[in-house]
Amino acid sequence: MEFLKGMDPLLHRKLKMHHRIWISALITMLLFGVGFAARIVPSGYTKIVLTQEGKSGKLFSAVAPDGERLTLSWRNSLFGLQAKEGFFARSGVLIQDQVIFFTPDGAPPPRVSPEEVDDLYQTGGAFDARGLSRSFSRIVYRIGEIGDPKLHVQGRTVAFKQAAGFGGRIILTTSRPALYEILGSW
Repeated sequence: MEFLKGMDPLLHRKLKMHHRIWISALITMLLFGVGFAARIVPSGYTKIVLTQEGKSGKLFSAVAPDGERLTLSWRNSLFGLQAKEGFFARSGVLIQDQVIFFTPDGAPPPRVSPEEVDDLYQTGGAFDARGLSRSFSRIVYRIGEIGDPKLHVQGRTVAFKQAAGFGGRIILTTSRPALYEILGSW
């Protein structure tokens, strides 16, 4: 600030005030920009959040682009079969497009139509259903002793029983993320 030494004191105060106004204006513009970005909710992404019922905080959170695959694997306690449910992300929801009940060391399960899935969940037996189109934005999973459900997404695995314990409930919710959440996931 050597150049200010011989300056008129009145001019010096005006420059300092001018400088403060510019800094205040810049900070205000940044705050408005952040606020505006928080309101932008672009399509093409799904925010996936896992929480434990009755507890605050998230167990898991991810932002998935449309088409991202998720798999829920678990063991059916009634029939002793392994189960895999396939989902993909689509603009704020998960679409279930595949359900397979199988014996790990057995023959490949028979292919069935999507319409048969609800009944087969209850009656048992191995099956492979593809082409489903069930959309979900909220699913509650109750953790049993045998099932050991695990969600596989973006190269990560969340073991529900380990996270919530026997009898616990895991709640999966989806929504369209705000722009800052998408940018923060990169």
